[in-house]
Amino acid sequence: MLKKVSVEHLRVGMYIHEFCGSWMEHPFWRSQFKLSDPADLRRIKKESDITEVWIDVSRGGDVPAAETVMEAASDADIEHAVDRTLLRTGAPPQLPQKAPMAEELLRAEKICALAKAAVIEMFQDVRMGNAISMEAAGAVVAEISGSVMRNSGALISLARLKNADDYTYLHSVAVCALMTALGRQLDLNDDVVKALGVAGLLHDLGKAHIPMSVLNKPGKLTDDEFAVIKSHPQLGFDTLLAHTTVGEIPLDVVLHHHEKTDGTGYPKRLQGDEISLYAKMGAVCDVYDAITSNRPYKPGWDPAISISKMAEWCDGHFDQRVFQAFVKCLGIYPIGSLVRLASGRLGVVVEQSEKSLLHPQVKVFFSTRAMAHIPNELVDLSQPGVKDKILSRERAEAWGLKQVENLWAS
Repeated sequence: MLKKVSVEHLRVGMYIHEFCGSWMEHPFWRSQFKLSDPADLRRIKKESDITEVWIDVSRGGDVPAAETVMEAASDADIEHAVDRTLLRTGAPPQLPQKAPMAEELLRAEKICALAKAAVIEMFQDVRMGNAISMEAAGAVVAEISGSVMRNSGALISLARLKNADDYTYLHSVAVCALMTALGRQLDLNDDVVKALGVAGLLHDLGKAHIPMSVLNKPGKLTDDEFAVIKSHPQLGFDTLLAHTTVGEIPLDVVLHHHEKTDGTGYPKRLQGDEISLYAKMGAVCDVYDAITSNRPYKPGWDPAISISKMAEWCDGHFDQRVFQAFVKCLGIYPIGSLVRLASGRLGVVVEQSEKSLLHPQVKVFFSTRAMAHIPNELVDLSQPGVKDKILSRERAEAWGLKQVENLWAS
């Protein structure tokens, strides 16, 4: 049984199942282990920004009954929260998908390659002190936006499958696509959506000034190295201000996409309404792609697990309205998520349903009862008469599975 507890209630002998926070906020390579060393307990409490953890009481100690335990919201709770928030704010339903996934994936693959090359060139221009071509940036954004309009799941999901060496550049492409989709979900006008796409493409431009040895370090950063990383929003803002006429929205997002609603972000420690809607959007899109992507120091999380974790962080990190609209875009189980069904089968989400966030289309391929692969079958959980349902999000490594992305991306 899993319980979420404050780090104040952690004791030696408990089994840590998951840290509630981003990768860079705790000092451990592993995220699951039995807490047997008092020194590790001190590191969690004194050397990290983690305030809560999930413990597995079936594999270690429990908390006394008198101490506070927090339970996670169910997926149905999240869906209802999305519906309530979007009805209250007047945000429209997601635009219908116009192109089949397989068809758009072929186009999206080419767009990703061209966009990556363009971002690499922009970074090189910054390193050499040259001005960035906003005409070229606008052309890239137009291609990405067109793909998102045709089928929002294709390019967004494909860009997530970057390797660690490509991360810095394809991350910019992915955030551009996510910002475009989120802008349309929030019913922002076309000019604003275009500016948000430019903001996503350029949001990490300041990293062009960061040494590659720090950007691609395959281990936890030192305090000094993390301080260097945290300088990139200001560096990107200063670069754009000096060398381009880019507009207020991209400048705002570049400078403020690491601000948090509780005031613990950087570089200005803004909070609440001090942070613009556009910067709040940038924060959500940036974090989602970061935690779902393979990095030099840690593999990416499953998309559905990432959405669940972000829901936990929502009170302090993200704006509630923006996050709920983001979930409406991607789904509670985004494309590429590995899920276990009530029938005992494992499957990968391949399409969203317009009817419910909880009932996507799933390609099943593995039986947990037989512990064997089975013939692939597409199951639309939203169709009348389909009694199967999603029971849980799963981690591929827990089942010894590899390259599950091929089931939807091929």
